[in-house]
Amino acid sequence: MARTVTIDPVTRIEGHAKITLMLGDDGKVADARFHVVEFRGFEKFCVGRSFWEMPGITARVCGICPVSHILASAKAGDQILGVRIPARAEKLRRLMNWGQLVQSHALSFFHLSAPDLLLGMDSDPATRNIMGLIQTNPSVARSGIRLRQFGQEVIRLLGGQSVHPAWAVAGGVRDPLTPEKRNQIKRGLPEAFDIVDLALDLLKDSYDQFESEAPSYGDFPSLFMGLVTPDGGLEHYDGLLRVVDEEGRVLENANPADFKRFIGEAVEPWTYLKFPYYKPMGYPQGMYRVGPLARLNVCDYAGTPRADRELRQFRRYGQRGKPVSGSFHYHYARLIEILFSLEKIEETLEDENLLGTHVRSVSDVNERIGIGVSEAPRGTLFHEYEVDENGVLQKVNMIIATGQNNLAMNRTVQQLAHAYVNGDGLSEGVLNRIEHGIRLFDPCLSCSTHAVGKMPMHVQLVAPNGELVDEVVRD
Repeated sequence: MARTVTIDPVTRIEGHAKITLMLGDDGKVADARFHVVEFRGFEKFCVGRSFWEMPGITARVCGICPVSHILASAKAGDQILGVRIPARAEKLRRLMNWGQLVQSHALSFFHLSAPDLLLGMDSDPATRNIMGLIQTNPSVARSGIRLRQFGQEVIRLLGGQSVHPAWAVAGGVRDPLTPEKRNQIKRGLPEAFDIVDLALDLLKDSYDQFESEAPSYGDFPSLFMGLVTPDGGLEHYDGLLRVVDEEGRVLENANPADFKRFIGEAVEPWTYLKFPYYKPMGYPQGMYRVGPLARLNVCDYAGTPRADRELRQFRRYGQRGKPVSGSFHYHYARLIEILFSLEKIEETLEDENLLGTHVRSVSDVNERIGIGVSEAPRGTLFHEYEVDENGVLQKVNMIIATGQNNLAMNRTVQQLAHAYVNGDGLSEGVLNRIEHGIRLFDPCLSCSTHAVGKMPMHVQLVAPNGELVDEVVRD
């Protein structure tokens, strides 16, 4: 019907995407593809390194969520050592992870999505960005900066620096938390709670204007996957790996180390991003979503008072008790996770056993395979290492959250194209809606380059005979 557009490699360039829309004989969109045109190669160039180095190396996968890779890598190292880390070290790791969720989700909501939500999808692209938001809603923009700063401060106070902290290591963490640093974190909590309340109000107030549009933004049945506590609570660091279907039925409640039993990876020639899928249903029928929306769909409860109240409100967007299927509600889910993280930080800081110097278990290589699984802001993250007797890596496998949403992102682009592209051409408003559809998943490929609202993107509209009808390029 329509030809496939082949893209030459654009190596190690984060934040570039290409959309191809293919028209059928009736002039309507028949297919749409979201191409990721960068190749990083971490799984290959880490081979030959020591597993001790991996938290520092894999942190460079992403500048926005390095903590996720540090923790997953350190957890894989724990298994290679065959140790149980000190309980205090686990609590400190959790604190850093909650700090990361706050800073990353705050960036996504206030800097990347709020310009669309508050200024409108069809507003002037010259001002539909964080700078335009500063001009029209300066207090909102400042609040977003302050909330992200709080999350970054939690990371810095624990790890010594806010980006790529060399702190979580195999066996635990390098440094304990001091009373002074604990009190400094506590002082920032009241303002952080006020800001997330503001964000929740802003989002809910915007829902009326998007009521007719929201169903076009990735609303379809799918599976959902995320970690839960042993009794089904919201979890970001450990626990069980749960998969539920579109009816809310639990398909898996598994040890995360068993993920390869039911998670497979497919590849396509037109993108460097893999397509993970649920094996029992096959590819591509086994599409599943991860991240905030999925985590709230797979858990039975949150586990903190204010987050549980919001979770009850959130679930009203699902039909007759089913999971919330609309990807537009990723925004709401992120804010609930910020609230949950703040409550858990507040609770954990009151733990009498948090302070102390025993934060690391010491050992050497005892196991040849280590698997670390944790929840990154964008979804479930897997690090799997195979080492020799000296701890030198022989094989590395990483399944990144963005990749696990790949099928869903492509489906979302298709849904938006069907709703807004008529075959005659591409408007700025259509392009922005496609961009927002991708932004709902907050993919790592774009995190460093569209903070001012202009993701580098190339969109092509292709006729059935392969003729290029229209294209739009953003540098």
